[in-house]
Amino acid sequence: MKGLIQYLYEIKLDKAILWCYLIWYLVTVYFHFDPSPKVWINAVGISVVIGIGLLLSVSSGGAGKGDRWQTFRLFLMPFCVSSFSALIKDKGFMVFISPKLSETLTSVLGCALFLSLVFGIKLIKNRAV
Repeated sequence: MKGLIQYLYEIKLDKAILWCYLIWYLVTVYFHFDPSPKVWINAVGISVVIGIGLLLSVSSGGAGKGDRWQTFRLFLMPFCVSSFSALIKDKGFMVFISPKLSETLTSVLGCALFLSLVFGIKLIKNRAV
């Protein structure tokens, strides 16, 4: 738990925004989950192809060097984009916003709670110093 609090204390805005992306994605998956293996197999396939391309684009040619979390994100993002697109197809979404207010509010609230937690931890730790 101490490691998590330290991570949230040190997190920068860009990474916090990525966490909000993940929260939004997970809320959408919750409301629109499709058990069809086709959706998930296609997403994995796209993730592998695009993830390798992204990895090649950011690598400096050094074998074994690199941030494992960055590598994970380079493969996770195409997976999430592909599956998100398949899940919301023909459901009235405006780009990534659900036509159902409750779903959009759930996503926004999840992000707001996460950002409030990060801000609260930073505030408390800064006062303690």
